[in-house]
Amino acid sequence: MASPRSLGQLGPPPPPPPPPPARLLLLLLLPLLLPLAPGAWGWARGAPRPPPSSPPLSIMGLMPLTKEVAKGSIGRGVLPAVELAIEQIRNESLLRPYFLDLRLYDTECDNAKGLKAFYDAIKYGPNHLMVFGGVCPSVTSIIAESLQGWNLVQLSFAATTPVLADKKKYPYFFRTVPSDNAVNPAILKLLKHFQWKRVGTLTQDVQRFSEVRNDLTGVLYGEDIEISDTESFSNDPCTSVKKLKGNDVRIILGQFDQHMAAKVFCCAYEENMYGSKYQWIIPGWYEPFWWEQVHTEANSSRCLRKNLLTAMEGYMGVDFEPLSSKQIKTISGKTPQQYEREYNNKRSGVGPSKFHGYAYDGIWVIAKTLQRAMETLHASSRHQRIQDFNYTDRTLGRIILNAMNETNFFGVTGQVVFRNGERMGTIKFTQFQDRREVKVGEYNAVADTLEIINDTIRFQGSEPPKDKTIILEQLRKISLPLYSILSALTILGMIMASAFLFFNIKNRNQKLIKMSSPYMNNLIILGGMLSYTSIFLFGLDGSFVSEKTFETLCTVRTWILTVGYTTAFGAMFAKTWRVHAIFKNVKMKKKIIKDQKLLVIVGGMLLIDLCILICWQAVDPLRRTVEKYSMEPDPAGRDISIRPLLEHCENTHMTIWLGIVYAYKGLLMLFGCFLAWETRNVSIPALNDSKYIGMSVYNVGIMCIIGAAVSFLTRDQPNVQFCIVALVIIFCSTITLCLVFVPKLITLRTNPDAATQNRRFQFTQNQKKEDSKTSTSVTSVNQASTSRLEGLQSENHRLRMKITELDKDLEEVTMQLQDTPEKTTYIKQNHYQELNDILNLGNFPESTDGGKAILKNHLDQNPQLQWNTTEPSRTCKDPIEDINSPEHIQRRLSLQLPILHHAYLPSIGGVDASCVSPCVSPTASPRHRHVPPSFRVMVSGL
Repeated sequence: MASPRSLGQLGPPPPPPPPPPARLLLLLLLPLLLPLAPGAWGWARGAPRPPPSSPPLSIMGLMPLTKEVAKGSIGRGVLPAVELAIEQIRNESLLRPYFLDLRLYDTECDNAKGLKAFYDAIKYGPNHLMVFGGVCPSVTSIIAESLQGWNLVQLSFAATTPVLADKKKYPYFFRTVPSDNAVNPAILKLLKHFQWKRVGTLTQDVQRFSEVRNDLTGVLYGEDIEISDTESFSNDPCTSVKKLKGNDVRIILGQFDQHMAAKVFCCAYEENMYGSKYQWIIPGWYEPFWWEQVHTEANSSRCLRKNLLTAMEGYMGVDFEPLSSKQIKTISGKTPQQYEREYNNKRSGVGPSKFHGYAYDGIWVIAKTLQRAMETLHASSRHQRIQDFNYTDRTLGRIILNAMNETNFFGVTGQVVFRNGERMGTIKFTQFQDRREVKVGEYNAVADTLEIINDTIRFQGSEPPKDKTIILEQLRKISLPLYSILSALTILGMIMASAFLFFNIKNRNQKLIKMSSPYMNNLIILGGMLSYTSIFLFGLDGSFVSEKTFETLCTVRTWILTVGYTTAFGAMFAKTWRVHAIFKNVKMKKKIIKDQKLLVIVGGMLLIDLCILICWQAVDPLRRTVEKYSMEPDPAGRDISIRPLLEHCENTHMTIWLGIVYAYKGLLMLFGCFLAWETRNVSIPALNDSKYIGMSVYNVGIMCIIGAAVSFLTRDQPNVQFCIVALVIIFCSTITLCLVFVPKLITLRTNPDAATQNRRFQFTQNQKKEDSKTSTSVTSVNQASTSRLEGLQSENHRLRMKITELDKDLEEVTMQLQDTPEKTTYIKQNHYQELNDILNLGNFPESTDGGKAILKNHLDQNPQLQWNTTEPSRTCKDPIEDINSPEHIQRRLSLQLPILHHAYLPSIGGVDASCVSPCVSPTASPRHRHVPPSFRVMVSGL
């Protein structure tokens, strides 16, 4: 190991020895010069001089003292505290028979001057047992790095730079003041207290702040706290502040000096990053009322003072606690408050320093360390004295080092304990409230506890800010009252459909219902009820069922609605097709279309539906998808944002499958419209639903188009969408069922025979021309012969009663015309039989040629009745004399009987009432020719 001399060569070379007279003069003046020299004091100023017999324990004091250096105020401010500590230690005889001899050396916060002072102290001063001091980081780090070579332990009271925490590089360095990194565990505790798990950092590009930021990253790592963004700046912080806002950082941990702090808060004001949604945590070691000092600079950046204070309101500062707030006696026997009063009294005109408490405790740490070292030496067998220490004594240097690590007492700054050379002190939290800083809590590093002073923290909002924009994912659900209302309407619709079904089944044997195909009517009702049922399924969402069940409902409701539509309209169109097949294809000789064939047609339509749905389900089934919408503010005004979620039933190729379904349904509807148009002139209401089909198709088509468009536009509003879909289904199903069944119900209740009275078919003009060319007439026949017979018998009975009444009227008229009994007898004998023959025409069960043949034979046998012929000899007589003659009576009857014949025979299948001429024979008209049996059409199932 090199000698102290050789190590001392690192400093400037010693001056040459003065001549003997000068040396004698220097020895005489040395006691007077030492108190005035800036290099060193033999003891603390103001302290009583020790007795000459007490050996000193020299301590090297390194700190700035001159007024030319800004940090010189720190050294000057702690000297009163150092003097108090040395005086109290000497009074307690803690180091008897020794006393502390603190020799101060001014480093002037300059590396060269500080290093020269250190080497001069080693070369020209006594053997210093320890080094006390170290304020400026650069000077302190240079000296601390060389301490191991001199076996010296250094204790600093003001060096807070985190660089000195590296024990591999500075193993002999200790400090009573917590380092800047010591605030990081306190910040961690504060974050956990308010449950802030997401933060961002804003750091000035200075090594001191960068070191703190790096250490904070390590502290937060693994603590379930995310550093979402790390920003740094050199001169203009606005860009970094804007990035923090863009990343939704709410809790900002800042590391910058007080001059940059003004710029930061001005940028925060411009970006609106203050108030109830944000919390700034910055260093708390700024000068008191620092914002007043930087006001001019803030104004230069176009930031008004009130804007700066507005943005600063509520920020938290973190710094070490200068003095403990506990009312507990310290190692000196005085409470921190008592010590503070003595310090203020002793410093007189010297400005205070916030490090004075750490300097006071530092002197006590040195005294206790030396005391333990002496005890260790006394207990050893080496019989070595502590004043025998030199810079090459590694053993004694290690003893002092170990004694320093064992320090543990309660001082004026709190519990004094070292962990790897770092002080485990107390960290305080302050908050800027109404233009002043208020202490709101403190962190005890020894106990790792955070104490928040009750009712001192004031946040801008009703609660602490959130660490991020709280996104409340809210599933948009269908309103329960809306679902209840629409379900009630749906139930009413199903009750109506059930009533129609009951009506249809109950009256299935009625002629009106039989002719309208009751089985097809049942299918129409079934399709309507399936459509109603789908409404219940469309209203079930995540608020009622699970995700798996909802996915199943996606398929089920699509199948039910599709099948219901096809069943209802397929049955309606099948009925219309049968009417079209019978009445438009007049060249058919005979055709029977039963309900079984119509069922096959409807089944074919459903089979196409099933093929499409099965392929859809197998290839690309419907899945539950959740669509996220843009965030919305909370309606209740809370500091949260709501992200609406909406469930949909979708698949990969949704557009293609919907296009296939819509195309098929559209073609089916167009086919129905074509059939309705073609059969519009069929005049049997029981058979022809074309008018109602047209109305149904029109309403359903318009409503479906409007409903689909509005539903697509309101897909982000489930209540509106469900309401529109449900109302469209209810309207379409209800209007279809009502158009099909209400007219039948009204007709059956008011005039049950009106639907079948007019059995003649009125065609268009082109069709009439075709009928005249082919000389054919199509007659409608009922499906069942028995039903047709019952209807004709009822009609025959009614007509016979009518003719009987007319016959009585005719007899009365005839009797009035007769003057003599002979004429009456003549009329009865010659014409009564003919009238009975006419009346007997109604007894035929069908409008067959037999009835017409009887009428024709009757007319052939009585040509005078038919052609109204008279004898020429009678025409020249006087009309008055011959008015009651048998010839005149016969002539009048020959005119009246054909009129009656033309008026009433159409009601029983005879002559057309349109043939009003009594002079033309009914057999001469093509309409009353005998229709061959080959052109009859039997309608089955109508």
